Amino acid sequence: MSAVLEVTFPRLSQGNYSVTSQRSKRYNCIAWAAGDSGQWWWPGPNVEEEYWPSSVVRVESLDAFREAFAFLGYEVCPGEDFEPGFEKIALFANEKQIPQHAARQLPNRRWTSKLGLWEDIEHPLRDLEGLAYGTVVLIMKRSID
Repeated sequence: MSAVLEVTFPRLSQGNYSVTSQRSKRYNCIAWAAGDSGQWWWPGPNVEEEYWPSSVVRVESLDAFREAFAFLGYEVCPGEDFEPGFEKIALFANEKQIPQHAARQLPNRRWTSKLGLWEDIEHPLRDLEGLAYGTVVLIMKRSID
């Protein structure tokens, strides 16, 4: 699988990532960043197959994704640097500011991502930027104390 990952995400070809799970259709990157590996999170119209917090509007917008993570206790923060006592998430969006991906920071200061229907990986945050996911546009954090 690493060859496919490295073609899709060219910055991964530096080899500074590791696959940490098997493929799964059960959950996606938004769910994984939210700490939920039991359901698919997306604000689409299919409420039976796509979980979304009921208090958040079901639209593919940066505001809606920010509100979904705020529902979990996250607040916007200025940077991606590791802060002891906090867990961070990063939202990626395309040039139209439509969310495409989310990653979660690990205690070892690296990031973890679920790549669509593919595996979870541990990686440097910016190594997923590019055509597939766009760029990091928002960092949020919540206390883990």
